[in-house]
Amino acid sequence: MSVGDGFRELEDAWMAGIAAMVRAGARVIVDEVFPGGSASQQRWQRALAGIEVLWVGVRCEAEIAAWREVTRGDRVTGMAEAQAEAVHQGVRYDLEVDAAGAESVECARSIAARRG
Repeated sequence: MSVGDGFRELEDAWMAGIAAMVRAGARVIVDEVFPGGSASQQRWQRALAGIEVLWVGVRCEAEIAAWREVTRGDRVTGMAEAQAEAVHQGVRYDLEVDAAGAESVECARSIAARRG
């Protein structure tokens, strides 16, 4: 995926804003796809330097993600299958959940249990 300088400037501002909210005491959950794999995570790591972060990988089999994409009707067809593995390339997680094999509430409970 290729993006321009304007996008990166907005992305940097977005990340800095999230980090500022957390530093001000807000409890934040960021739901982010890493189209650039580890490079995408590294940008977030720089923005969140000094902040305790729980990195959670949400995995889903490509076929199931593609089926969900079609049934939702508001997604770009083919994106889920194309990204199913690519977004995890080189990314390091503290916890991984399987969105194909578990209900969303089970995934949320696993994440909450890690946060204490």
